[in-house]
Amino acid sequence: MTQPGTPERPLRVAIIGSGPAGFYAADHLFRRKDLIIEVDMFDRLATPFGLVRFGVAPDHQKIKTAIKPFEKTASNPNFTFYGSVDFGSHLSLEDLKNHYHQICFATGAQTDRQMGIEGEDLAGSHTATEFVAWYNGHPEYRDHVFDLSAERIAVVGVGNVAVDVARILCRTPDELAKTDITDYALEALAECNVKEVYMLGRRGPAQAAFTNPEAKELGELQGADIYVPPAEAQLDPLSQAYVDESDDRKLLKKIEIIQGFANKPATGKARRLTLRFLVSPTELCGDSAGRVVTMKLVKNELLDDGGRLRPKPTGEVEELPVELVFRSVGYRGVPLPGIPFNDELGVVPNEKGRVTSDGTQATTGLYVTGWIKRGPTGIIGTNKPDAGETVACMVEDLEHGSFNKPADPTPESIRSLIEKRQPQYVSFDDWRRLDQMEIAAGAAGGRPRVKFTSVEEIQSALNKS
Repeated sequence: MTQPGTPERPLRVAIIGSGPAGFYAADHLFRRKDLIIEVDMFDRLATPFGLVRFGVAPDHQKIKTAIKPFEKTASNPNFTFYGSVDFGSHLSLEDLKNHYHQICFATGAQTDRQMGIEGEDLAGSHTATEFVAWYNGHPEYRDHVFDLSAERIAVVGVGNVAVDVARILCRTPDELAKTDITDYALEALAECNVKEVYMLGRRGPAQAAFTNPEAKELGELQGADIYVPPAEAQLDPLSQAYVDESDDRKLLKKIEIIQGFANKPATGKARRLTLRFLVSPTELCGDSAGRVVTMKLVKNELLDDGGRLRPKPTGEVEELPVELVFRSVGYRGVPLPGIPFNDELGVVPNEKGRVTSDGTQATTGLYVTGWIKRGPTGIIGTNKPDAGETVACMVEDLEHGSFNKPADPTPESIRSLIEKRQPQYVSFDDWRRLDQMEIAAGAAGGRPRVKFTSVEEIQSALNKS
C-alpha cells in the first residue's frame, strides 16, 4: 500500500480547534507541495477563528484582520470546516483515529488560573475571561451578569488581557458604539457607574507583561485620566540594575511610558485608571450578602531567584475598597478525552508538538500546537512558527511510516458520521453567509459588524433550526 500523501491516497489530517494555532497548522500543511493533504477542522463553536473573534478587544479592529490569511487557507479545496462539532461529545478519539492518519489538537488555554486567596469566589469576583467572552459575544457567556453599578473595580494582572478589560471599562459609550462589541454589552456599559479602575501588578514596571502599544493607549482614553503612584513607577534596585545592562529598547520605552503616567496631571475626566505595581491581593472581603466590598493588598519587594525577579510580601498591608474584581492572572488548558495531560502545567505533554504518553514516548498520530502545546505565551503571530514546528514533526513522522492506520479515511465517511451525530453542524460556506449578515447589520449603524451571539440565532439565520 502506498504511503499517504498521494493523489490516490491523500494524507487525511484532523485539526481540533479553529483559532490561529489551528489555521496556521493547516496553512503549513498546505504549503507542502510534495504532498496531497486534506484537512478537516473541527470546532465546538459554530463560528471559526477562536480568540480572534472572542478574545481580541472590540476596539482593536486592526488586530482582527489577522483572519484574512485564515480565510485564504479555508478557500483551499482540500479544507473542510465542521463548526458546532465537539470533540468528546460528537466525536471520540477512536472516531478520529478511524478516519484520519494524523490528529492535531489546537484547543488553546480555555480556563483561568486561580489567585488562591480567601474570598476569591465571592459574588462580584470574576475571571477576566468571562468578561472578555461576554462583551465579545461568546455564546456560552452571553447570559453572564456583571454588576456594573460598581464605582470601584479592580483588575488583577498587568498583561494585555487585563489592559483590555480596564480599557473597555473606561471607554465612553460613543467610543464603544463604533466597535463590534455586542449590543447587550454596549447597553450595559453605557449605564456603568464606574469612577475608578485599578490595575494591580505583583511585580514592578519593568516586569509588566502588557505591550507598549497597549500601554500607550491607556494614556489616550477620552473618558479616563490615568495615574501611577510615583513611588511605584520607580524601579527597585534589582530591576534598575537589569535595565542598566539591557539594550532592550522596547523595555526602556515601556518604563518611560509608565513613568510618564506618574507625572501626568489629571484633567478632570469622569473616570480614573490607576496602575499599581508591587502589590498582591491577599483576601477579598464581603458584606453580609456575600458580595465583594474590599480587597486586602500586601506590598511586595523583588528578590533574585536564580536570575528571575520574584515578588516577596513585605508585611505592609492596605485595604482597597472595590465592589467588582476581574482576575487576569494566567490561563491553562483543559484535559482532552483520551489525551495525556500535565495538570501542573495545564498543557498536553509533548516533544516539539508530538504528544507524549510519559514525557518521552511519542503517541503515534497525535500532535498539539498553540497554547495547549506550549502554555499561554506570545501573541497571535507566535502561533505561526509554533505550528510550523509541529507540522515539521508530522511530515517527518509520515516519512518514517509513523501514522495512524484509519479503517475509513474518506471525506464521505466522516461527513456521514457527523451528519448522523450533529446534523446542525456549520460549514465554512455557512460561516461566510453569517459573516455577510453580521457585516451588513453593522453597516446599518456605522459599525464593523453586529454579531450573532447565540446558537439559536445562528441556526435560525442559517435555516437549520
